[in-house]
Amino acid sequence: MESLWSDSEAERFVERYAQQGENRDTALRVYTTRLLGGDPRLVLHGGGNTSVKTTAQDLLGDDVPVLRVKGSGWDMGDIEPAGLPAVRLEPLRRLQALDALTDEDMVNFQRGNLLDSASPNPSVETLLHAFLPHKFIDHTHSTAVLSLTDQPDGDDICLQVYGDRMGYVPYIMPGFDLAKSAAEFQAASPDVEGLILHKHGIFTFGETAQEAYERMIDAVTLAETRLQKGRKQVFVAARMPEQIAKLSEVAPVLRGLVADDLGADGWRRMVLDHRTGPEILNYVNGADVARYSQTGVVTPDHNIRTKNYPLLLPAPEQDGLAAFRESAEIALETYIADYRAYFERHNPRQKSPKTMLDPFPRVILVPGLGLFGVGADPKAASIAADIAENTVQTITDAEAIGVYECVPEDDMFDIEYWSLEQAKLGKGAEKPLARRVVAVTGAGGGIGSAIVQAFAREGASVVALDLDIAAATQAVDGIGGLALACDVTDPASVDAAFDAVCERYGGVDIVVSNAGAAWSGKIGEVDDDVLRQSFELNFYGHQNIARSAVRVMKAQGTGGALLFNASKQAVNPGPDFGPYGLPKSAALSLMRQYAIDYGADDIRANAVNADRIRSGLLDDTMIAARSAARGLSEVDYMGGNLLHREVRAADVADAFVFLAKAERTTAAIVTVDGGNIAAALR
Repeated sequence: MESLWSDSEAERFVERYAQQGENRDTALRVYTTRLLGGDPRLVLHGGGNTSVKTTAQDLLGDDVPVLRVKGSGWDMGDIEPAGLPAVRLEPLRRLQALDALTDEDMVNFQRGNLLDSASPNPSVETLLHAFLPHKFIDHTHSTAVLSLTDQPDGDDICLQVYGDRMGYVPYIMPGFDLAKSAAEFQAASPDVEGLILHKHGIFTFGETAQEAYERMIDAVTLAETRLQKGRKQVFVAARMPEQIAKLSEVAPVLRGLVADDLGADGWRRMVLDHRTGPEILNYVNGADVARYSQTGVVTPDHNIRTKNYPLLLPAPEQDGLAAFRESAEIALETYIADYRAYFERHNPRQKSPKTMLDPFPRVILVPGLGLFGVGADPKAASIAADIAENTVQTITDAEAIGVYECVPEDDMFDIEYWSLEQAKLGKGAEKPLARRVVAVTGAGGGIGSAIVQAFAREGASVVALDLDIAAATQAVDGIGGLALACDVTDPASVDAAFDAVCERYGGVDIVVSNAGAAWSGKIGEVDDDVLRQSFELNFYGHQNIARSAVRVMKAQGTGGALLFNASKQAVNPGPDFGPYGLPKSAALSLMRQYAIDYGADDIRANAVNADRIRSGLLDDTMIAARSAARGLSEVDYMGGNLLHREVRAADVADAFVFLAKAERTTAAIVTVDGGNIAAALR
């Protein structure tokens, strides 16, 4: 591992933050914290922490000794000074004289000594930073160091690597007890450059930001060097099927597997994040994977994101999905039963009884395919997958030089159910369509873009499908969705798009078949090619989308919703508009047929009948032409309805969102046109 320290870059940080009133210490603390947090081999998703002992002005203008320490909820990779709350240092140090301190009192005391009460909670390891004498302190969960410590003889290995350069602290749960113990070990060997925390991580110290940072880099490099010595082959591969099933076929099965059936309240769905590659496949395909993958997490604070163990499934054979599904269901039942037993074993010894968390896995290992992170949204699934990848690397290196071993199960439980760790996850109320994956066709147009935005606001993970990939990308800009090129008139293009959605998120729950275009002409005179072209888009486009969506929804087994953009032409034809109205009439019947044929699968089919929507099918040129043909102004045409109000693309989008939420509604049509009695339906 190489040092990324740059004198010029460090000075740029000092200059930048001086303009915000921050001192040199804080600016350099931000700089090296980002260097550490930007490397996943050192820090992942809120793990690790840093601090600096400096001064800050209080409300009275007095310079006060403070500890600037990483705050809860901040990521080291992009931290700002606000993520390093200032806590009065001397009161913190006085706590070291106590014999015991509860977590609640510790948190309360730390918050009571913040210079700014609006600051985030200081790290759960704040007292460890405070009790040590050094100015700059860095803490990471280096994969290389964990590969050394996570061994039956981890302390001996580390002693051979570091000698008296480092102190060695046995595993103690973070908090007051660990802080006191670490300070005692350091005081007994005051010249050490840092501390190795058994099966937890590493601390390094320095009087400057550069010294503490580069001591971390040096220590990790020594661990990496040791891991290259005396390596044995890992892992011997198990026998695999001749052909592995496609990822796009397996993912919906897994997504349905980990969805919790809440009965009348529907499903508690999850989103998946798939990872693969030579190292991951070497790991999941190992003949001994049932041993090393089920030992436990590499550092205890990972389990709040991944639980202690992943769900291990058999390899899925091509053309053998039915057998794979059956085996996977049995494996999940066993996993849930084991988790409940784990909870029952350890809950009775808690000072205050805990409420069991949901027993579903957050990581799934599938030989032949790789691993899957599982989460309530793409971000949570990605975090779980990142940690799982980190685990693969750590355990692979640990097994290469010895035998992987982590802290005992009771310590894992204490961390998983520790309120201070759970607080890192946040407990805000979920939005109505959270955990749903929504695909929208024609997403690059005015109505399509409005639909994408409306579903994103409701908490859904959105996929924008459009013939124009640039337009689809623009539709999801700023909301973190997925953009895919898709020609709805081409069944192969549609299937490929849904395969890509399954590979990215695991499946799909709601599909808005919105793509369409208007052709006009007298029906007895229009060219057959024009009529066929309109049917390809305005009927077969809907059929291609619905057919592929149903394939995925049935594989998931958790129901779904098919939503079609209909037209008033389907029920109230206008002159010279037959080439558009006829396929739309067929599409309306198509919606009802899907409602009939797939209602037993809990797949709903509904439609929105929208009319006279600017920025939708009617562009400004068409509006002008139709207005002139009727002898109306554009304003009168657009507002020529019972309500005398122009209907917007956002109104159509809201109707689709309404139907997506209407869990007991199918085969229905919602009209959004401001009131056209000739096109009114139920």
